[in-house]
Amino acid sequence: MRRQSSSASRAAAPEQLGFAGMPERLFVCTPSKLGAYADCPRRYRYSYVDRPAPPKGPPWAHNSLGASVHTALRNWYALPPERRRPDAVPMLLKATWVREGYRDVEQEREVFRRALAWLESYVETLEPGADPLGVERVVAVKTAVLAFNGRADRIDSRPGPDGPELVIVDYKTGRTGLDADDARGSQALALYAYAAERVFHRPCRRVELHHLPTGTVAAHEHTPESLARQVDRAEATARDIMAAERAVADGADPDAAFPATPGTLCAWCDYRRHCPAGAGAPSKDPWTAVDRPAAPTE
Repeated sequence: MRRQSSSASRAAAPEQLGFAGMPERLFVCTPSKLGAYADCPRRYRYSYVDRPAPPKGPPWAHNSLGASVHTALRNWYALPPERRRPDAVPMLLKATWVREGYRDVEQEREVFRRALAWLESYVETLEPGADPLGVERVVAVKTAVLAFNGRADRIDSRPGPDGPELVIVDYKTGRTGLDADDARGSQALALYAYAAERVFHRPCRRVELHHLPTGTVAAHEHTPESLARQVDRAEATARDIMAAERAVADGADPDAAFPATPGTLCAWCDYRRHCPAGAGAPSKDPWTAVDRPAAPTE
């Protein structure tokens, strides 16, 4: 017997009856879930709606690098303060190193040395005895539309004019440098700040992107109004997603409800080979993003 498609199964499933005055179902989300839809509704569908989800492509080396560095920094703060020294970094990075996606052993070793240099320089800027309020801390908040949760890389508590204030710190390992506009425009950082302020009952307005390859910090000071605008933006995205999901459940064409937005991101999409709109994009090797840029010609 032919297996019924996932969208057809959802359409055939009986809906739960609603009653007047019942609150609307909240949209459970993370920053990556919202970001997937904002980047491309089709990619969102492949990741979160279709079951079983289409198989992903091979792992990306830049994701392996980022995960390795993030875990090493998490474990740095798990050490006793007296052991938080640069000479502890090689052991931490080696223990957390993810080997997937690299072109060959030679490239992997070169990238490991690069990441080690970043980390050794970065931890020199950290105060060994200062413990953040949270390291890879989950914060959660509900709004009229969202049930948001996310894992912040680091939440610092720093002195402010009226007492302690929270700061959201996000580590970045990409090749491209970052500036204050990147920090200001990051919906994820704003949602972390909004949630952290409500979880810890302390002001949280400053967000920082720590770019390890360059040792630079891109920061932005939010206001209550700018955080509210980012929440409104997230709620609008959630409403669009829920409307698309309802349309599919009512029998709409999933490709129409979740259209593709072809562009440069297609080359990096895990589902490119399953998507007719993105399949024509030039492919990227899994290790492309960790290759050093070519030296300029004279």
